[in-house]
This record gives sequence, C-alpha cells and structure tokens, in this order.
Amino acid sequence: GNMTPDTDRSSADEDLSRRIIDLIARGRASSRSELAAALGLAPSTVSLRVQTLIDAGLVTERGDGTSRGGRRPRLLGIDEGSGIVLTVDLGGGHARIGAHSLSGELRETRSIPVALADGPEATLDAVCDVFDELARDTTIHAIGISLPGPVDIDRGTVTQPSRMPGWPGFRVPDYVRRRYGVPVAVDNDANLAALGEHRAQFGANGHSITVKAGTAIGSGIIVDGHIHRGATGAAGDITHTRIDGSGDIPCSCGNTGCLETVASGASLVRQMRERGRTDVETTADVLALARDAEPEATTIVRTAGTHLGQALSGVVNFFNPHAVFLTGSMSASEPFIAAVRSRVYEACHPLATQQLRIEAAQTRADAILHGAARWALDNLEMPTA
Repeated sequence: GNMTPDTDRSSADEDLSRRIIDLIARGRASSRSELAAALGLAPSTVSLRVQTLIDAGLVTERGDGTSRGGRRPRLLGIDEGSGIVLTVDLGGGHARIGAHSLSGELRETRSIPVALADGPEATLDAVCDVFDELARDTTIHAIGISLPGPVDIDRGTVTQPSRMPGWPGFRVPDYVRRRYGVPVAVDNDANLAALGEHRAQFGANGHSITVKAGTAIGSGIIVDGHIHRGATGAAGDITHTRIDGSGDIPCSCGNTGCLETVASGASLVRQMRERGRTDVETTADVLALARDAEPEATTIVRTAGTHLGQALSGVVNFFNPHAVFLTGSMSASEPFIAAVRSRVYEACHPLATQQLRIEAAQTRADAILHGAARWALDNLEMPTA
C-alpha cells in the first residue's frame, strides 16, 4: 500500500484545517458540501476534518441552511467566542498591538511606547503585559509578531544588519512561547504588510507586490497567496535598486544612487532642505506642501514616484503580478501614485500590465497587524486526530 509518514499526513491535515477555517471565515463556504466543492475533495474527507474542528471548539454549527432537495445542510461558522489571536507591530518608538478573532478580524488595538534599544526582553515583556490585558477572559490560540528589520524565519531572529542593538540572534518566538505555550509566528513588517493587504484583496490566491513608501522604502512579495522570501530572505528588496540619473547620492548600503536615496520620505525632506526650505522637517511636511500644489514639493514628490515606478517596472516585467499595492505615508499622495503608475505602464510590456492594478493599500495603518494575524493563523496548531 501507499505508506505516508505520520508527520507528512499530520501537516497535510493541519493545512487542510487552515484552509477550511479560512474559507468559512471569509464567507466562501458555509456548509460541508460547499467546502468539498471549493477544495475539490471528497465530502467524507471534509466532514472528518470539520468534525475535528468542531470538537476542538474552532468551528461551530448553527441552524439549518436552505435545502436544495435532500437533507438541509447545517451551516458552519467560526466560533468567535473560542479565543483570540494576538499581534504586535513593533516599530522604532512604539508598538501597535491587536486582538483578532479566529477569522482574523481585528477587534481591538492598543499602542504603547517602546524603545527597541532597551533590548528584546524589556520590549517583549512590555508587549506581553498588554497581551495579558487583552486576553484576560479568553484563550490565546496564536501570536503574530512583526519586527522592523530583516528576519531569519527559521530561528525567529532579527538578522544583521539591523538598527536594533541587542536583538540580532535573540529568538523572539521562543521567548514569547515560553510565556504562553502557543505558536508564535514572526516576520518583518514589509512581508506582513504585503500578506495583510494581499489576503484582504485576493484571499489565498494570486500574486502581488506591496511597497511601503514612507520615511524609508521596503517591499514584500506574495506568490500564490504566500509570502515569497527567496533564498536568503532578501526577496522583494527594491530599496537598493540603482536608479539612473539619481545624482549618485551615497546610501547606507555602501553603494550610490539607490532608490532609497531619491524616493524615500527622508530623501524628499533632504531635497527640500537643499533648496533652502528649512521649515521642512518631516515627510508629512513635504506631502502637505505638495497637496497645496507648492511647485517644488509637487515636482519632488512626482519625481520620487517616477523613480519608484522605474525600479518597479523591471520587477513587474519579470514577475507579472496581479497588483502593486502602496502603503506608508507617501501612498496618501495622489500625484505620487499617479507618477508610479504612469512610469510602470510606460516602461513595461503591455502583457505585464494588461490586468495590473497599481493603487493605495486598503488596509491602511493596520496592514501589518492584519498580516501578522494571517501569518499566526497560518501557523495555528490544528487538532490532528
């Protein structure tokens, strides 16, 4: 007979469980027969899995659906009272913390000041104190953590180089898991923002790129609904694409003329100050001037969009995504997005842009929390009985 090792079978079972929960949570299937049709599996296989999830208190049955002849189907739902998923978006100066239902829906958020330089233990302890408050009367099923630097997924550590003293090599998931005994999924902010936006727009299928254009520039790639990290976790990093005609400004990576030196919020501020605008201190200042149609600011913002479009056009030609989503402070600027769009359409093969959407992300400020919840749910430990 066909012998599959237990580990393979149980991970396939877990994967099936997650897909069932995802379909029910997103309202794509509300009965066993709809699930079987959506998954292309035998109804008996699906029924066994569903029963395990009901026994585990993750899925509930309520009422009868409408009969299409034969027995009336029993409607399935996510047991919203059965516990929560917790998330945190760790930033330079503050942590944004979320509590989500098992369907990934964000129910409550908190923000606390943190100083990453205090090191991982102090920072994570402060976050966990808020986790404790949010989870006071309920079960925690999983935790998702976003870190503001490159992450080694297998170890759950921040890798060099990062501006996080004391963090490189520290195993974040192990530390948090010791406190709660649940799966802890960690990734960087750009990947999680990409996952959050993509799942909100496309669910578990499709390809997209999400670019965070704020003070700095970062990006994440989604292939078939999953984060694509590449061989060394550096996939999607367009930050250091060389831009022709950029004036060869030195970059933190050691090269000159990188995208970050001409298209990031920090570079916009620098360009305005070089033009004698000493009143400009933040990205928001430049964007406000551009909104008021101040000519210099408008030109600088448009040029930044053109540069980003230039860097993206090679990626779009090569990768052929369904969408490019823009997040971060610059994504609120219409002239910026218009410039990105026109450069990509102009520089790409018509086939690559035939169905391409280039737009501001819908998940806004909470994209990272949504992505962290999805990543935590993807790592839920499922009953395998």
